[in-house]
Amino acid sequence: MIDKVIRLINIIIAIQAKPGITASELALKYDVTIRTIYRDIDIISLIAPITSEGRGAGFRFIGHFFMYPLNFSEQEALVFSLLPSVLDLEKLPLGFETAYDKVMSTLNKEKSQQNNVFENIAVIIQTGTPAYRKDSPNYLQTIIQAILEQKTIETVYHSQYRNETKERKIDPYVLVPRDQRFYLIGKCLQDEKVKTFRVSRLLEVKITSDTFHKGDFNIKNHLKNTWSIQQGNRNVTFKVRFSPNVARYIKEKELFVRPRMKDMTDGSILFEVTVNNEEEFIRWVRQYGPEAEILEPLQARDSIKKELDVWMKLYQ
Repeated sequence: MIDKVIRLINIIIAIQAKPGITASELALKYDVTIRTIYRDIDIISLIAPITSEGRGAGFRFIGHFFMYPLNFSEQEALVFSLLPSVLDLEKLPLGFETAYDKVMSTLNKEKSQQNNVFENIAVIIQTGTPAYRKDSPNYLQTIIQAILEQKTIETVYHSQYRNETKERKIDPYVLVPRDQRFYLIGKCLQDEKVKTFRVSRLLEVKITSDTFHKGDFNIKNHLKNTWSIQQGNRNVTFKVRFSPNVARYIKEKELFVRPRMKDMTDGSILFEVTVNNEEEFIRWVRQYGPEAEILEPLQARDSIKKELDVWMKLYQ
């Protein structure tokens, strides 16, 4: 049985090294019959997308499949690492120890390279520190790793709106950058709902051994008509006139909701968009001051007027 496992590993490596290698070449290489090679290929095809153009033709893997030399899960790697302790080393076939060492060294190297990638990403992407906290641990490395490995995380999360801190288990789906900060979109296992979490409010993050599947989740559908990150309950269509002074800058804005824009004869633009959170959109428009005039809806115009009245009284 051990001989067969080693041969299967070596066949995978041989096909990767020489796509198109034939059954007769493999049989000669590993001193077995051609029939044995075809039986081995049938087993390999259960775990890898392998193809051949016909009897006697060479074998190759389909697409971007690659194994180094086996794409072990953590549990599989642990089991494999324990093999020497459960086998009678004196009865093992010649070559087992060297093959075992090669597999383990490759696994360790891949794990080390993967960790380095995660660390480099976290270093490259800099995040700020909330003013109310003296320090803010950077959990980006851990979160990115959990997303890529599709593993549940255990967190301690502070909700500023409710002013409460809770332990949560989250299936992390996507990291979204917005307004100089990061948000994590994932399924909260306590509520069984997909929610948005501000990364800077995560006080602790730990990867668990539990895996998850995102199902039919689609980030574009999830954030449809969401101007930035906060989702509302109803769609509202806005019409805004931007003055000639800022029109060209508005046109080059990288927006998450596609607007309809019309050039006016005076150089201004008519900007129309449908969003599901009017407060978030109004905050964005407000930064342009008198260079932006909300035309519709009328209740939004009234809201701006009331706000200006308050400001006038404040600065009198």
